[in-house]
Amino acid sequence: MDSTGNVDSRPACYAFDHVVLAPQSPAFPDAVAEAYAQRLRPRCLCQPRGVPMYIAHWGPTYLIKRMPDTGPAHAPDCGSYEPPLEWSGRGEVAPAIREDVTTGLVSLRVNFPLSQQPGRPGAPVAGEPRGSVRSPGSRLTLRGLLHYLWEQAELNRWHPGFAGRRTWGTVRRHLLRAAQRTTLGGQPLADRLYLPEVFSVAQREVLAQRRRQQWASALPRDGQPQPLLLMLAELKELVPARYGHSAVLKHLPDVTCWLDATLMRRLARHFDAELATWGAEPDLHLVLLATAVLSDVGRPTLVEVSLMLTTATWLPADGGFEAQLLQALVQAGRCFSKPLRYQLTGAALPAAVLIDTDEAPSPLFLVSDGGNETVARPAAAWCWSPRDSVMPAWPARRNATFTSHTTPSRPPPPDGGMQPPTGRADCAVDVPSA
Repeated sequence: MDSTGNVDSRPACYAFDHVVLAPQSPAFPDAVAEAYAQRLRPRCLCQPRGVPMYIAHWGPTYLIKRMPDTGPAHAPDCGSYEPPLEWSGRGEVAPAIREDVTTGLVSLRVNFPLSQQPGRPGAPVAGEPRGSVRSPGSRLTLRGLLHYLWEQAELNRWHPGFAGRRTWGTVRRHLLRAAQRTTLGGQPLADRLYLPEVFSVAQREVLAQRRRQQWASALPRDGQPQPLLLMLAELKELVPARYGHSAVLKHLPDVTCWLDATLMRRLARHFDAELATWGAEPDLHLVLLATAVLSDVGRPTLVEVSLMLTTATWLPADGGFEAQLLQALVQAGRCFSKPLRYQLTGAALPAAVLIDTDEAPSPLFLVSDGGNETVARPAAAWCWSPRDSVMPAWPARRNATFTSHTTPSRPPPPDGGMQPPTGRADCAVDVPSA
């Protein structure tokens, strides 16, 4: 495992002018601090000529980060690599994402309200609003925000060493790290975003107290706009309530989120495929991101909702067949990333991109039976039509002979831990103050 937390990636190495150092070098922290002071850009040496990076500085911590939109310029086995933008929906929403290469902070623009005027409850919304004349990439929808967080937390990537290590606690920790580097409406996203902690009966009251402290800023106050709470959690079930419905979230057994009948109907109509697949496959997760308004006693009512289907290893999946493919790749011990759609519709995107092949990156495409996608894939790309054929053999691993789609999975490590991914940051160092 290298300094970026990525498994099976090449060890990181950076050039500071004419000096080449690895993060493990004793001279590395001082070199990073000096380069920041002199406004020098280190180069990631995953490529012969190097790829420019930048250094962000928060408190005592310096971060070496990938320059915006340079992910495809890195070697596929580099921790900073990202597939080309045309293989995801990220390019379409680029105007809504602004990265400051001085601080490393990312500011987002969204198309959903972040507060509610007193006495004027917001109209319930499920999914993406239709009929808008705004440019689709000018602001992030709720689903776009969910995909952004998942990508920045690197939860759309997989390496064999992650097997057995992605628990909700791990997922939550990585998402919060991504939120700490992001602002929304001029405020830190981490202050607005609530992700339930791993529940423990013995710690029930302690967890409830921490939750109440975080939610206090979203409680209603006389004559003031009420901030909406952003809730990100795994959905456990949707159940009828005395009036409307309730959403029960995992790791949050003592709180239910209320949905009125209108929102429930829209939710069932807009996410019918996700809900049906989730209901039929017990190993899949259904992730909810919602805005919620709190009552005087702290009871959340959902205002706008987006749902995302994921595999058992928390890889996002656009349907059951894609989940099958991703799970098979995980079982085979392949290294890959899952491009995210964001707000893009009507385009055939790779279901996965292998980064462990001789011709990396190697996109893998699924052909749906809907017939309404714009196909824009390389002529020789791997392609599977699930309703017409069995899954073809994947491109072979680099320096290895690929023989089967199913290989024995390695046991989880004793500690069950996972090195934290770094999002868009490749290396972090703490430099003590003089």
